[in-house]
Amino acid sequence: MSTFSRRQFVMRAATLVAGSFVPASVWATSDGARIRVGTCTMGLAQAKQAGLEGVEVSAGNPADVLDIAKPETRARYKEQMQQTALPITSIMMGLFNQCPLATEPRATAWIKQAVDAAKDLKAKNILLAFFGKGDLLSGSQLKEEEFKEAAQRIKALAPYAKEAGVTPAIENYLNVEQNLRMLELINDDSVSIYYDVYNTGKTKKYDSPAEIRRLKSRIAQVHYKNGPQYLDEDRPHFEAVSAALQEIGYKGWITLETSSPSKNPVEDAKRNAAFVRSLFS
Repeated sequence: MSTFSRRQFVMRAATLVAGSFVPASVWATSDGARIRVGTCTMGLAQAKQAGLEGVEVSAGNPADVLDIAKPETRARYKEQMQQTALPITSIMMGLFNQCPLATEPRATAWIKQAVDAAKDLKAKNILLAFFGKGDLLSGSQLKEEEFKEAAQRIKALAPYAKEAGVTPAIENYLNVEQNLRMLELINDDSVSIYYDVYNTGKTKKYDSPAEIRRLKSRIAQVHYKNGPQYLDEDRPHFEAVSAALQEIGYKGWITLETSSPSKNPVEDAKRNAAFVRSLFS
């Protein structure tokens, strides 16, 4: 990271306090890696207003042809991307929370549709979700058969995604040992983990910084959220996970999956983004 003069430092600190937008080029880890802040809770236009740098979009609800696979949907996104100069960072396949990847007959076709859409929209990652009905845990016990079937289905699709330049990224309630085992079963380094620091550190009470250090380069993208609060209201947790991400040299997107306590989503996103950027400055 470049050296700042005292005057530059003071001006930058004042900007953070004011909650104003700072150019993305300022924010970097100690080794110069870029950290970009996006969102999955608002559209491109609102994200632009909030000074964010990209948006994660949904693949849509269960259907033979997913919404994201429709040419008119992608045309609309492309127009919005052109208008805002913001990219779509990833495609979130939350429909697997209703129709589990391990048992849904259409799962393979859905993932191929999402991969094709991601390639067309130049999004790097697709998020494969394992929550709700798709949770691979029953209490603290692993659903062994569903776990193995999900791994085999992802393994079979990994070459297709790799050819398209798209990374399937798994997000779930599994601990680091279970996720590393899933990656081992898949046995394809093009598949990674979408790491959510709230699901792990808060919901499941795992040691998120330690897990981040174990997963290292297998983390494709990261979710920051904190329930109904602002992120800065749990500063120690986010300082610890951000330090771990810097330690492993993480480069990429911090995706805000945050609520709007003030009911003004743009202003609340500005506050959360300013806090995240301060952790990597």
